[in-house]
Amino acid sequence: MDNFVDEKVSFSMPFKLTGRNLFLLLGLGLGIVAIGLDIAAGRFLNLPTSLFMPLAVCAVVAAGLGYIVVPLLQKLKAGQIIREDGPQAHLKKAGTPTMGGIFFVPVGVAVAVLWSGFNPDVVAVSALTLAYGFIGWIDDWQILRRKSNKGISPRMKLALQVGFATLFCLWLMFREPGISTSIALPFGWVLPLGLLFWPLAGFVLVAESNATNITDGVDGLMGGLGAIALLGLGASVASTSPELMIFCACTSGSCLGFLAHNRNPARVFMGDTGALALGGALGAVALLTNSLWILLIISGIFFIETLSVIAQVSYYKATKGPDGIGKRLLRMAPLHHHLELCGWLETQVVGIFYLTNGVLVLMILMLTGNS
Repeated sequence: MDNFVDEKVSFSMPFKLTGRNLFLLLGLGLGIVAIGLDIAAGRFLNLPTSLFMPLAVCAVVAAGLGYIVVPLLQKLKAGQIIREDGPQAHLKKAGTPTMGGIFFVPVGVAVAVLWSGFNPDVVAVSALTLAYGFIGWIDDWQILRRKSNKGISPRMKLALQVGFATLFCLWLMFREPGISTSIALPFGWVLPLGLLFWPLAGFVLVAESNATNITDGVDGLMGGLGAIALLGLGASVASTSPELMIFCACTSGSCLGFLAHNRNPARVFMGDTGALALGGALGAVALLTNSLWILLIISGIFFIETLSVIAQVSYYKATKGPDGIGKRLLRMAPLHHHLELCGWLETQVVGIFYLTNGVLVLMILMLTGNS
């Protein structure tokens, strides 16, 4: 890694920017938004269609369960292996338990299935979410077993992702024989794809899960962004798919409950178990509700993080010299690590990313008339 001088970035804040404060602000903000949307739609505290109630219930359940599971992970010595070439501040996190997805993802899924009365769409989305979480668990387990940063091979991980995505698309094809293969776009525009819709659907599931996995790398980052994105997606589909709105609210709440233990300084990491599951959940809901353009905007941070990795790798390969060594476009990819190496504190990265994602979600709610 090239030598450089770090200069800490300073933001003027009216309060101390800590992991605890970020967690409290996020929880308060999501709660207020959910209550406001419920009141506007005339469904406040109406259990079958409330946005706030499943959010709150899953947040409390996931947070409470964490007090049992996190100590067990510590006893099992399920500690994260930290990359030595990453930000040096991360080395002190070595040994922090990972695989946190094993407790907060099932909470959101189980409550959503029960709350929706075993609605077929919710069951299908929940199955895909758990399937992607299972892929992540295998990867996390292999990393812990080998005590290295290498889990299952990228080829095997991709094959499993494609396989589960194919099964979901087949279910979608036969469950909804009249499903539209046209993509709804803003302002009433429609993009007819025909048979090309199905490769795109599979790509969305795989790409979204990998994007959320890439984004998971700073205390509280993916947990908070997942909570924001899922609540935004749920609110945007509430009028057409109330059952999937419940699923999104439940999963958002479980992410919020997980943050009680994952906020900076983290007591547990979600690992691939949680990160892959969240991407699968977002992609599956978007496909079922024909809201891919909404997913693209809500996933703006995930998209930028993924582009930063693609740009870094491409630039390095393009600038390789006779010695086989190329130049770096960023100090380190993905983007959140670059910002850390530029002197940003973890809480600054998380706070700015939360704010950016919140603005994207509010923009979507205004465009879809759900604000």
